[in-house]
Amino acid sequence: MPKAVIISKQQPSPVERFIGGEVTVLASEPLVISNAIQGECYEVALPEDEHREDKGMLSLYPIDDHKFCLELSYLQLAEASSASGSVCTLRFLPAFFDQYPAETLMANQRFRFDQSTQIPFSICTLSRSLVDKLQAETVATPFIKSLERSSAAMHLLRRALECITIPFEACQVPACRFLAHESEREKIQDARRIIEQHIDQPHTIRELARKVAMNECYLKKGFKTVTGRTIHEYQQELRIAKAKELLQQQGLSVTDVANTLGYSSISHFSTAFKRVTGLKPCELLK
Repeated sequence: MPKAVIISKQQPSPVERFIGGEVTVLASEPLVISNAIQGECYEVALPEDEHREDKGMLSLYPIDDHKFCLELSYLQLAEASSASGSVCTLRFLPAFFDQYPAETLMANQRFRFDQSTQIPFSICTLSRSLVDKLQAETVATPFIKSLERSSAAMHLLRRALECITIPFEACQVPACRFLAHESEREKIQDARRIIEQHIDQPHTIRELARKVAMNECYLKKGFKTVTGRTIHEYQQELRIAKAKELLQQQGLSVTDVANTLGYSSISHFSTAFKRVTGLKPCELLK
């Protein structure tokens, strides 16, 4: 059984960043695989408002010229719509990709290995069995167990790449070397969480940088690399998405929505809304 752990709220774990919300990590156990592939298993309790379904995520961070770190995350529920489940994360380190020619990595992929991205994908039956195999206890020697897990991890990577079918636009910014450090990537995710939790109170870059203890220039560059958007664009998209929900589903007036989301005036809100959606807020009212 995995041993219980306490996760610091100042340093969200990979599973918290993957799922989002107030997920509770009940237990954690490392997966010993190889020097090029690292893994972790978690038992989790999901937030009450979480849309519950099995899901996967591929996250890629270029950390230097021709150096990449790719992470696969898998959420599997204990049963359909369950409030508990397990998460398995796999990190393919630069050493893993060093064994492949650069032209092989770059050719005919649905994403660029030299540009940061996050792509969701569906978990197929084969992937579920491979994740289970990763976590299964065997009587094999440590080396054979490592070989078995390496094989399963590489098969999961292949399946994830095959399952990615949605188009996306890669981030057109150069690699950020400081993102090679997990602690720096965590700061970027901290900033993202702060934005998501306070969409009615937009933060300046200076305020965000102070809260996550990061240089302002690093925060701006790292945020664009990880999310594909500037901090302002990300905040604006979240606020407009929430505005659409308030207008369409809750039937709030344009004035109430503008006030709820912290816009300085109805005119400012309407201009921002039309810039993003191409519509006036009043056109969404039922």
